[in-house]
Amino acid sequence: MINNNGEQGRYVSLLTRDTMVLILAGGQGSRLHELTEWRAKPAVHFGGKLRIIDFPLSNCINSGVRRIGVLTQYKAHSLIRHLVRGWTNFQAEQREFIEILPASQRTGQEWYLGTADAVYQNLDIIRTHNPGYVLILAGDHVYKMDYGPLLAWHSEKQADMTVCCIEVPLAEAAGTLGVMTVDDSGRIIAFDEKPENPQPIPGQSELCLASMGNYVFNTDFLFEQVIKDADTHTSAHDFGKNIIPSIIDKYRIYAFPFRDSITSRASSATSRQPYWRDVGTLDAFWEANMELIGIDPALDLYDSKWPIFSHQAQLPPAKFVFDEPGRRGQAITSMVSAGCIISGASVKGSLLFSNCRVGSYASIEDSVILPGCEINRRSRIKNAIIDRGTVIPEDLEVGIDLEADRSRGFRVTRGGRTLVTPDMLGQTLHYTR
Repeated sequence: MINNNGEQGRYVSLLTRDTMVLILAGGQGSRLHELTEWRAKPAVHFGGKLRIIDFPLSNCINSGVRRIGVLTQYKAHSLIRHLVRGWTNFQAEQREFIEILPASQRTGQEWYLGTADAVYQNLDIIRTHNPGYVLILAGDHVYKMDYGPLLAWHSEKQADMTVCCIEVPLAEAAGTLGVMTVDDSGRIIAFDEKPENPQPIPGQSELCLASMGNYVFNTDFLFEQVIKDADTHTSAHDFGKNIIPSIIDKYRIYAFPFRDSITSRASSATSRQPYWRDVGTLDAFWEANMELIGIDPALDLYDSKWPIFSHQAQLPPAKFVFDEPGRRGQAITSMVSAGCIISGASVKGSLLFSNCRVGSYASIEDSVILPGCEINRRSRIKNAIIDRGTVIPEDLEVGIDLEADRSRGFRVTRGGRTLVTPDMLGQTLHYTR
């Protein structure tokens, strides 16, 4: 496949052009609690100006895979609005597109019953595009990855299906991720969906090999398996729970290892574990955002060779005003997005999304402030997540006294972070955000 005459790029491009992507973006994200009360998990804001769905979409564009279907279901309006505003600039004459595939009871009276059923209900649409391969991606993970080598691996192994995998700590995978065992060739010989006691990697007792929720199928094989699964009435119609365990003994099912040395053209190979985050809990969401403000974050949003695209509103630059003792507009070790005004307030170790306002004498520390929030005078915010559009009243303290936070109806996480939404303050917003 690879030689010194530049043929790798050509081979991969032929594979990517013959691939259709399906991004599973209908998940509720219930472990994010009120943060997903009005939006699907892939539509949750991340990194100052982005949404989670922007990561798999950007990976597709940067990888040269440009035939994409996004499968939506749970409270999808804000997600669909984001896709329409920011992801419709494709050349149809070049067979490039993003199609939104909502749950629409195409095959009966049921909504999407599981990941495999979501694909099954759209088989007719996949047929119209006639791809040789179908790349199925989770729409709710944060990472950068070149899908070309994944497709090349699948082709080289002459696999029927390939599961993209990553090494993760046992505690992180327990009850949340599918875990696999492979032989020396990379062929999967066992697969457990979200086990409470994951099987460790031989010789690495603290790590297991976990599924990233990304799969490559030969198209005919995918059709065969999801149709068979749809006819199995006892099935939960899920790739991890049902399809993968049922096929590993009979077919060529391989694991693709997600590693720096083979995954991204965006950076040179390093020894550190490639970046991948399942921001499925409030603590994980807070931590992943906080990582971004570090001097050398594992996820580099400033990498021009592998940009993360998104819908960008036309906003003025961030502004910092007043320079008086005790009333100085400043931000230290922070990320402050466009449209923000820091008016005689202090921001430290925090991430402010677009169009936030922070009033005089207020302080924000170690917090994630989502778009359109207003932090009024003398309020103090620490170790918190403030949901979009929340207005923090004057003199209110959040994250300082956790018992006081609970008594106000705020959600306090196991890690000691406080989530505040408009509804918790009686500020009902009558629109989908």
